[in-house]
Amino acid sequence: MSWDVVLFDLDGTLTDSGLGVGNGVLYALAQMGFPKPDDAELRKYLGPPLWTSFSDYAGMDETQTIEAVRLYREYYNETGAYENSVYSGIPELLAKLVSDGKRLAVATSKVDYAAVNILQHFNLDHFFDVIAGSDETGELRGTKALVIEYALAELRMCDGSSIVMIGDREHDILGAKEHGLPGIGVLYGYGDLAELESAGAVAIVSDVADLELALYR
Repeated sequence: MSWDVVLFDLDGTLTDSGLGVGNGVLYALAQMGFPKPDDAELRKYLGPPLWTSFSDYAGMDETQTIEAVRLYREYYNETGAYENSVYSGIPELLAKLVSDGKRLAVATSKVDYAAVNILQHFNLDHFFDVIAGSDETGELRGTKALVIEYALAELRMCDGSSIVMIGDREHDILGAKEHGLPGIGVLYGYGDLAELESAGAVAIVSDVADLELALYR
């Protein structure tokens, strides 16, 4: 099936942001006196909304989580956003999709202005009709499902039959399913096969070339 509208996650799907995100998390935890996580624990922070990550993985209460997110953004906006690179083949894939008449959008758990800045930095923003992210406080769009809902509203889409979500973590796939949308999982990001299979991805691809094949199958 060839979809008319493609929603992309950002971190771990369009760009390899793991270093910057990880360093931002480490900065926030250190500033607040929390223990440094090992590499496996730190990897869990890559992808999900920060609001739930600091709560789930560091055991923070609501007040601590608000401060941790503030500190994370303090580091990320200044430095971490640029500890980042575009996955090989992504610009070419986006250009092909647009050339073929597809509508593209970003649906990311990253706060919306940061997503716009990163896409502009890498000259990818012009490919997308909509760039949807979390709001500043996480109260309006604090989950992936809510971000996807916002993206669909901005796209003026109400029929999910020709829309697909692309992402590297389970919350991408599960968030899409909440809106009746299929999700394609990518293994070159921060999730793994078991996670994406369990979430119900309709296809799982290992690299950008395989992603292109899946989108045109």
